[in-house]
Amino acid sequence: MSEKNISAISRLLFLGAFVLLALSMAEVVARQLGYTILRTFSPGRLLEYAAILLIFVLALLLRQIRDRVAQS
Repeated sequence: MSEKNISAISRLLFLGAFVLLALSMAEVVARQLGYTILRTFSPGRLLEYAAILLIFVLALLLRQIRDRVAQS
């Protein structure tokens, strides 16, 4: 994969993790008020998915670092 593709994928995954985090926080607030946004996922499950996406982001960043060190 080219460096541009890896960078784009990394940014998209980070954005997805941020969206899941925001949705999880909104779900917590909605549940405190007696409502729900998502009936299928709990806020904790959304945080788990966000963490999984961040692990992939870290793996891609470490791969970029390794490739740059190897070039030097």
